[in-house]
Amino acid sequence: MKEIFIERREKILRIGVKSNNELIESIVEEKKNQPIIGELYKGRIKNILPAINSIFVDLGLDKEGYMYYSDELKANGIKKGDEILVEVIKEPLNDKGAKLTHKASIPGKYVVLNCYKKGIDFSKRITDKEKKDNILKNISPLEDVCITVRTEGANVSLDIVQKEIDKLYKEFKNIDKQMKYSTNLKKLYGEDLSLTKILMNSIGEEITKIYVNNKDDFDKISSFIEGENNFKLEEYEGYRNLFDFYGLEKELLKLRHNKVNLNCGGYIVIDRTEAMYVIDVNSGKNIKERNFNKTILETNLEAAKEIGRQIRLRNLSGIIMIDFIDMRDKSQKDIVMSALKESLKLDKGNVKIFPFTELDLVQIARKRQGKSIYEYMEEECRLCKGRGIILKLSYIKGLIKNEIIRIKEENSISCFHVQVDSVYKERIKENIFEFIKDIDGLDKEIYLTYADNIEGYKVEPLIFQGQKDNLQDYKVTVIEKG
Repeated sequence: MKEIFIERREKILRIGVKSNNELIESIVEEKKNQPIIGELYKGRIKNILPAINSIFVDLGLDKEGYMYYSDELKANGIKKGDEILVEVIKEPLNDKGAKLTHKASIPGKYVVLNCYKKGIDFSKRITDKEKKDNILKNISPLEDVCITVRTEGANVSLDIVQKEIDKLYKEFKNIDKQMKYSTNLKKLYGEDLSLTKILMNSIGEEITKIYVNNKDDFDKISSFIEGENNFKLEEYEGYRNLFDFYGLEKELLKLRHNKVNLNCGGYIVIDRTEAMYVIDVNSGKNIKERNFNKTILETNLEAAKEIGRQIRLRNLSGIIMIDFIDMRDKSQKDIVMSALKESLKLDKGNVKIFPFTELDLVQIARKRQGKSIYEYMEEECRLCKGRGIILKLSYIKGLIKNEIIRIKEENSISCFHVQVDSVYKERIKENIFEFIKDIDGLDKEIYLTYADNIEGYKVEPLIFQGQKDNLQDYKVTVIEKG
């Protein structure tokens, strides 16, 4: 059984996916005024630079996007001031704006609607002429967009395919209407794309239970999955964070560790550099077999499966270099490569895996979409001038809040000793009211202390008067700033 956990709070959307009780994917989306891959915008041509074959497009945001000045656009006579529908294909990074394409599309699970051409075409992987002819005979082309049938679309009933076409075309007509009549440059499509993608990929699959903590999301998902029999939707109404209540928070915290143990006794180490991620495979304690080649294959094979999971869990992107244990036999390399591809097959086009090098290195290029788990959870330490990495204070506050709520629910206690790592001391003191408010402590007795090297924080319930007396000097009295 698959489980999808959807937690929305303030400007953060978090999605966790479990399969057979194992966490296999985590996604974090932060609402910011910047484009995300797959979003469609109504833009206006701001500048055309033929010398570098680039077009700059005003999206109504802080930064302009840019796209390639193709022969097709030149032939169409595109000029400065023209309004244009564009799709984001690369998110902005540092000072560089989003990379765009005029070939905008609306993806589904079985088909893709291409807004820049007409007719019906097929994925290159569909080679069965009989299937193609059957689709062409029974699916009518649309007057203003092209239907591209995906590989999955050739293997399900035409009723299912037509149902998705109707849903996506309704979306397109709404986009088209806004392109024609809206006077603003803005996003036209792509709200919560990660959530839509996960739900879409779950249609028609195994039984999927969805837990959601937001009423608006509950209503949207109810509408999205209407008529689908494999979904069970449940609204979570507890006070604790949904991720904390269902145990996902602890699993996400484990992802900060760069070492991942394998069942066979080996392990992998995931390191970050400025240029890439490097994953090193080690045999570790897996030396029980006298046949050394068999031990190597076993370790590499299990590592390949786990690496795919870790890449998706941590949302690693860019260049990923894997250093497998050396294998002399090409057939063993083929087995390991197949396992690696299988573990990443759900990425659907986001990943390119290159063949083994002579040094048994494998390179992976994975498109950036959203934040890595590190970007969401961690920040540079200000006290050591960026040489160290610590948990974000905002994340620490959420963890403390979860702990306080859990202890209060279980024991009806309203008095707590909160100890925080000293690296956060000055920032907390700058706005102590905000800190106490964010940890849900305004209606509770909070005693706050600081200590070095405690890995973030500790929360201790204070049950006896003697405990309070010992900490009396650290009791927090807060007054809201006027």
